[in-house]
Order: sequence, then C-alpha cells, then structure tokens
Amino acid sequence: MEIELYGIPNCDTVKKARAWLAERGLAYGFHDYKKEGADPERLARWADSVGWEALLNTRGTTFRKLPEADRTAIDREKALALMEAYPSLIKRPVVEHPGGLLVGFDPDAWAQTLG
Repeated sequence: MEIELYGIPNCDTVKKARAWLAERGLAYGFHDYKKEGADPERLARWADSVGWEALLNTRGTTFRKLPEADRTAIDREKALALMEAYPSLIKRPVVEHPGGLLVGFDPDAWAQTLG
C-alpha cells in the first residue's frame, strides 16, 4: 500500500501519526509543508474529496494571527489560497492512500482504513 503523509515534522499530532505507522510497520512517504510547501492542485483535489472545511485548521495560532479580513467570509477559493500561502493552516496530518484520504489523526479510523 502506498501511503503519503503530509504535515510538519515538529507537530505533535504528526509525530503521533508517524509513530502509529511505524508501530504497524507501514511504509510511507513524508511531505514536509515547511520545506516543500503546499501544492494548489493537490489542495483543490483534497477539497473536492473531503471539503475545504475539513482541511482548514481554524483552531491553531496561525489562523488566529491572520488579519481579521482573512479570517472572515471564507469560501472555498479563499480557504485554498490561505492554505497555499500558509501551509500551517492545513489540518494535520493529511494522508493519501490508495483508497482515499484521511484528514487528522484518529487511531480508530486509521486502523479501519490502513490496517
């Protein structure tokens, strides 16, 4: 199974997700948003798959530090532009796997999906 994990290495949730994968011996590729950025086409595909609302992290400090104009009246286009400009706004981790997409780390959902 090909698994690609997207996130930021020092994020605690990403660390938990990586440990979970390692404990199960599941090989995966890792895309570091801080070094590699966020691909706008991939973000658009993810938004089509799970909805931009599921991808946009509005609870983190990055979102809270945005100007008020950026934090209001958010629609799909604006959300995608913000996530591309500030990859820390993307909920973490995001996992692409042959059967689809997982957003966030939920051990039970991951176990059902990834084994």
